[in-house]
Amino acid sequence: MSDTAFTPASDGIVPSLVPSFSLYTGARIPAIGLGTFGSDHASPTQVAEAVREALSMGYRHLDCASVYANEAEIGEVLKDVFDSGAIRREEIWITSKVWNDMHGKGDVLLSCARSLRDLGLDYLDLFLVHWPFPNHHPPGCDVNERNPHAKPYIHEDFMKTWHQMERLVDMGLVRHIGTSNMTIPKLEMVLRDCRIKPACNEMELHPHFQQPEFFDFVKSNGIQPIGYSPIGSPGRPERDRTSEDTVDIEDPVVVAAAEKRGVHPALICLKWAVQRGQIPIPFSTKRRNILSNLKAVVEDSLTDEEMAAISDIDRNCRLIKGHVFLWEGAKDWTDLWDSDGRTPG
Repeated sequence: MSDTAFTPASDGIVPSLVPSFSLYTGARIPAIGLGTFGSDHASPTQVAEAVREALSMGYRHLDCASVYANEAEIGEVLKDVFDSGAIRREEIWITSKVWNDMHGKGDVLLSCARSLRDLGLDYLDLFLVHWPFPNHHPPGCDVNERNPHAKPYIHEDFMKTWHQMERLVDMGLVRHIGTSNMTIPKLEMVLRDCRIKPACNEMELHPHFQQPEFFDFVKSNGIQPIGYSPIGSPGRPERDRTSEDTVDIEDPVVVAAAEKRGVHPALICLKWAVQRGQIPIPFSTKRRNILSNLKAVVEDSLTDEEMAAISDIDRNCRLIKGHVFLWEGAKDWTDLWDSDGRTPG
């Protein structure tokens, strides 16, 4: 970790200029965050240094997770930042997630406590259930990895996990709770049976995978969508790649909008995301990209015509298919996503 004292970058963005969205609680969440999933190519130290760069440039939203195995390193950076006095804790929105192996009775509290300890925090702004079932896999596994104890979604079990999440809010350890990698059928049941409804739902969203029906469902229920893989996840693990995948940043509509502005096509994807009403959480270790991603959402908005053109290029191309979470007897990865409109429970 760097020994350099934290100082804001002179070429950064004033945080107050960054758009934000209002949650049903009235809280404001910055409309772009820095993802911290380093995939298979960025070490925990590299991710932590990207966090340092991002905060110095004006980011005030970090999307973390226990399974990323870098929260302790990020916590060291946060300590430097807070000790410097340049940024106060309440100025940063920090999210973490409970991993699939911590859904059992009492485990959600343990997971939250570990993330708080590693990040050096007293509370989290948002805590998500990372996946809606307790199926997990070893780090760096390939697409054929299967957990012999994997199970399909069981609503009764998920609600036991969710009630633990609600308890964290009661205890003041987290300000908001949310879901991730859900579907309409699953979320309908959660909304029916919860005491505290999700504030956010994290989901794959990019121009070639817009999930319009699910997006509208989430928004109509007062839940804020957070979009991962916002530029088509060019750095995703090899296990998540198939020959049928398309490339958002090579789409002619996206490229044309980028050429008009003299910017990289990735920035068009981010502009589109925020203007549509979702929160993109791009990740990069490169200073140039970290800064340009933030600038993209405060400068030179897309026109109505460009937004409409991008809405027409949806290819329903899910990139993070989740093969490694499949259970014995599942047909294929589409079973994870309730492609027939139904889910067990």
